[in-house]
Amino acid sequence: MATHVRSFSKINLGLAIGPARADGFHGLTTMYQTLALRDVVTVAATRSPETSIVLTSNHPWVPGDNRNTAWKMVERCLERMGVTATVKIRIQKNLPVQGGMGAGSANAAAALMGLEKELGVALPGPERMELAASVGSDVPLFLLGGSVLGLGRGEQVYPLPDLPETICVMALPEVGVSTPQAFRDWDGLGGGGVDGGSPTDFGSGPTHRERQRRDEWGTGLSTGLGTDFAANSGGLTESTGRDTLSELSCALASTYAEPGTSGIFCKPGTQSTEYGIETQGRAEKKAGEFDQSIGQLQTDLAENTLLALVRTGIENDFEKVVFPIHPSLREIKRQLMGIRQNESANAGSGSLDGADSSGPALYAALSGSGSALFGLYRSMADAIAAQQRVQALGCKAVITHTLPRTAYWRTMFAG
Repeated sequence: MATHVRSFSKINLGLAIGPARADGFHGLTTMYQTLALRDVVTVAATRSPETSIVLTSNHPWVPGDNRNTAWKMVERCLERMGVTATVKIRIQKNLPVQGGMGAGSANAAAALMGLEKELGVALPGPERMELAASVGSDVPLFLLGGSVLGLGRGEQVYPLPDLPETICVMALPEVGVSTPQAFRDWDGLGGGGVDGGSPTDFGSGPTHRERQRRDEWGTGLSTGLGTDFAANSGGLTESTGRDTLSELSCALASTYAEPGTSGIFCKPGTQSTEYGIETQGRAEKKAGEFDQSIGQLQTDLAENTLLALVRTGIENDFEKVVFPIHPSLREIKRQLMGIRQNESANAGSGSLDGADSSGPALYAALSGSGSALFGLYRSMADAIAAQQRVQALGCKAVITHTLPRTAYWRTMFAG
């Protein structure tokens, strides 16, 4: 009896690239958000005298050997478990290859969960995260789901308070973008150089004690920003040269420090929590009134949080190198945002300035290094209008929604 795992995707709400580190990787700061769009990974495993792995897919571009992240994950997981097994993996590929949606990384995480369920053995939590990071930079985020802060090369992950479910349009161009080449192009712009990677640098590693507290999102932010981030979170870092890592870090910190934007509710009449909006002393509404208004509050918080992020000028640094090479992607972003032709110059930062009345996006950007792009919307009508604008360019566009952490895990395993 095989195990079917939904392998969800992700987008990046801002992505800042730092200089190349001594280990060859670039420091990153990003906010990941999981999406409902998915592949399906099927795993069948039985213990056997020797390990054998067979991987197949419906997509011709998916490698069926140890170049595949799902294969790597299963092979390394079995080694850590000290188990030999015959494993069959089937990847039903619905997500684009080289699309910037984390599909390969999500496949690896799904293969891990399927293997553990098949064998009835699970690695300890910290070891799972370490294993995931060794397979790929984006893999650890799929062991958390929801809204996630990514530091280091993206593999150091900290759960953020979830955004409520938000309507999303994904534009899926047929062109592919190579992430390694995008990094090389970034270095060619002068964003490179070599960073020694001291533990206090933006995008560098947390201490062991801080790692143990990765489930506390505030600690995750302070680790990535430095000990004085709270004092400086009122504005973006000023310097003679742009430090996009610190800019995005401060933007995320200031946004989540704003009252009412965390998406965490404390029901009136209950004790307050660390992240609760209402305290017992302030909560005077009746429970029934609260229940009636909670849906609208969640919608307002999703919009307010995104708008707060947009006001900080969050960007995806990859757009600076990908759009000049693939100008069609810039036009797709313009259509996702609903910006008039003569105002398209304002589209670079994802700003709402210049959006027309036909249904502008809350935010639109390249996802990862691309080529997929996304827009987030207030209503289904706005999303449908954006989908039609993108399709008019001859580009595939699908409507989906963001996937908060609870829904991510509740729907992980398929029937």
